[in-house]
Amino acid sequence: MPSPSSWDEPEGLAARGTLIVLAGRGEHGGVYERFGRRLAFDAYRVRALGDASADPSVLDEAAKLLADESLPGPKVLVGSDTGALYAGRLAAERAGDVDALILAGLPTSPWSGGSWEVEAEARTACPTHQGRLTNDPDFRRGALASVPELPAPRLDRVTVPVLALHGEDDVVSPLDEALNAYGDARTVVFHGGRHDVLNDALHRTAAATVVLFLERLRLSPELPLIAEERA
Repeated sequence: MPSPSSWDEPEGLAARGTLIVLAGRGEHGGVYERFGRRLAFDAYRVRALGDASADPSVLDEAAKLLADESLPGPKVLVGSDTGALYAGRLAAERAGDVDALILAGLPTSPWSGGSWEVEAEARTACPTHQGRLTNDPDFRRGALASVPELPAPRLDRVTVPVLALHGEDDVVSPLDEALNAYGDARTVVFHGGRHDVLNDALHRTAAATVVLFLERLRLSPELPLIAEERA
């Protein structure tokens, strides 16, 4: 079973909650180091897992983390790309263990792909993250163009607050299709954003948006639904 990449709150601060991240196609938990460190700085614990479409045991590990009473609540599932589909499924199946759901770059249809240069540009406009993926031996190039059997997100069965983050220029999961899939979820669209929203050029804004959502969740779980915001 895979071990999660972990980031904890600074010493001396009480943890404000736990985020369990499900990575997308080709990724592993370490890809979310920048996101994890930023959220940990705000005293949230982050546990990032790998690509469930390639390794189904990721879902068993996510369920184990959700049930782990030593991890502080609220417990929030975060999914990027296919990880968003699996996070939606877990939130529907394990409603008593999940306090909120964050979806980023929810895939809506197969993507034809292309060269690594084409894939890197589709994933992120951040040159730092493009460089990291290019030089990461554990990252699987070409995975975005693979067409595994994908689970339905089951968002209609999710009863907890949902935040959706999506890039306006996402060519892997076109915005119009994604907005339809997100339904009534509170949705933030990032101007110029691409598919890997949490690791895109606006990653600081994405992380700040997540923190604001988490802080509102702590104050009032019954968040008002906002059809669409733009960043």
